[in-house]
Amino acid sequence: MRRSHTLMGLLFAASVGTTTVADEASDLAQELANPLAAIISVPFQLNYDENLGVSDQGSRTTLNFQPVVPFQLNDDLNLITRTIIPYIWQEDVVPGTRQEGFGDILFSAWFSPIGTGDVTWGVGPVVRFPTFSDVSSDTWAAGITGIALRQTGPWTYGALANHLWDLESNPDTPTNVSFVQPFLAYSTGGAWTYSLQSESTYDWETEAWAVPINASVSKLVQWGALPVNLQAGAGYWLEATEVGAEGVRLRLQAQVVLPRGR
Repeated sequence: MRRSHTLMGLLFAASVGTTTVADEASDLAQELANPLAAIISVPFQLNYDENLGVSDQGSRTTLNFQPVVPFQLNDDLNLITRTIIPYIWQEDVVPGTRQEGFGDILFSAWFSPIGTGDVTWGVGPVVRFPTFSDVSSDTWAAGITGIALRQTGPWTYGALANHLWDLESNPDTPTNVSFVQPFLAYSTGGAWTYSLQSESTYDWETEAWAVPINASVSKLVQWGALPVNLQAGAGYWLEATEVGAEGVRLRLQAQVVLPRGR
């Protein structure tokens, strides 16, 4: 009987341990749906677009390295920073040519109050740093950015927005651009997340919209000691600029995550 009780105890402990790990993974997956969560994350995002350029024959592959680092400034306020560093390969955007290099770096910082319930928001500056490569705008720009979202049950929904103006008296690329990213995500108990979003841009200089709709599915897994969120997605350009991408777009992402304090 003692052996039976011991075995039952071990099985119960293993079951509780497995449930706890699963619950932690599920909670972390839902936190990752929140751009203002106090979690350090290091996403590597690969995007593929085609039908670019004046002849619609161009293609572009972009690898974004975009670390998110939060700072707790005091008991009432967090500062969430995100830096997007793109490396771009493109062909026939200008017919018969090929370019590659680091694109412009975009740095955003959101001051976000702590303890606002299920509604989270943040506002702050955004700065674009030119890299002066073959795929750079060669123009400094800055502006304001904001996020507002709500998490209720397994759902996360909200929007991110920013606006950039050029900072130069005679810019190579005149910049007066608005960006809006509404998003909706559903996270399951199995640490799967299904997302729908747009990454719409309006250029006030050319009076033109670029509007892709993106759908994706992600799964939080464990690679050794590190949790990693793996994502695959596809999208479609509903509206494009004269030389912008058209048709279907593809996205893959691996996001290494590290909760604060670990």
